[in-house]
Amino acid sequence: MHLCKDIYPLPVIAMTRIRTYILMLALCAGIAGARAYAQENRAERFAERYNLLVSKLGADGVGIETLLNAWAAEDSTDLRLYTARFSYYFAKSQADSVVSRHERKYLGMSPILQLKDSTGTDVYYFQERFYDDSLFSIAIKTADKAIRMWPERLDLRLLKADALSAYEKGSPDMTSAYLESLADEYFSGGKQWTYPGDTVDDAFFKGIIQQYCASFFSLGTRNSYEAFRQLAETMLGYLPDDPTFMSDIGSYLLIARSDYKGALKCYNKVLKTSPEDYTAIKNCIIVARHMKNVRMEKKYLAMMAEYGPETEKKAAAVRLGLLSGKKK
Repeated sequence: MHLCKDIYPLPVIAMTRIRTYILMLALCAGIAGARAYAQENRAERFAERYNLLVSKLGADGVGIETLLNAWAAEDSTDLRLYTARFSYYFAKSQADSVVSRHERKYLGMSPILQLKDSTGTDVYYFQERFYDDSLFSIAIKTADKAIRMWPERLDLRLLKADALSAYEKGSPDMTSAYLESLADEYFSGGKQWTYPGDTVDDAFFKGIIQQYCASFFSLGTRNSYEAFRQLAETMLGYLPDDPTFMSDIGSYLLIARSDYKGALKCYNKVLKTSPEDYTAIKNCIIVARHMKNVRMEKKYLAMMAEYGPETEKKAAAVRLGLLSGKKK
């Protein structure tokens, strides 16, 4: 019996050719896999050598730049390479110097030394960090390149924000603008950011921004207070009446503007939704004392005695007793 012509098997030569092609594909895939594995192993060795050098010599130690260049030639897609190169140029751009000031606090720092000048006036000495613009620029460009390659990594964006903040010190204008744009991008949605070891949600992002707000506030300069206010107001635009950022605005009005009524209004908004908020209660007591309003102070002392930590409760009760004319 003859088979139908339409269902004849493929000619032997064609079958042989296909089998050969499949074997070649498998071989190529195996070779590519082996190369990728070898490349990965070499990248791991570079990372290990880098970590060893940094542990012994620091982020900008001798030989690290040569290692980074060799690492880049081996695998220019390794994220660790970019963070390492950023760290190298950022560290290399820094230089510490001792500066003198007549104020007791400078950029949130305490003095390392206190002396008197020829007139008997106190002079305070602080250790301040300065940056080489060209090297710092390379560090920022490296961070920007990493952000473009891994746009979902929030930690890379914060790496840049930290560097800008350190560079600008008491005038964090670029840092504030960058963080505000970051908030705009986050709350506009449509992108899932990642952060190693954490889940990036509203609570996490809010906590990160509040850390920068606290940093700006601690610097204690006119420009840093304004950056603090702008960033808090940006967050309130997305999280209206949020107690954390509403309290920040109250602190700005209290410290930077001496606007006691405005500060009190903000703190009372916080207490309306969070009656146990320690910071708001504490600052309301401070406002009352600035305004020399005993009745108001007693009101918030009573709240502190009820909601504050144990040490504050006792102190508030004693103070309240004194103001009420009672012995405690």
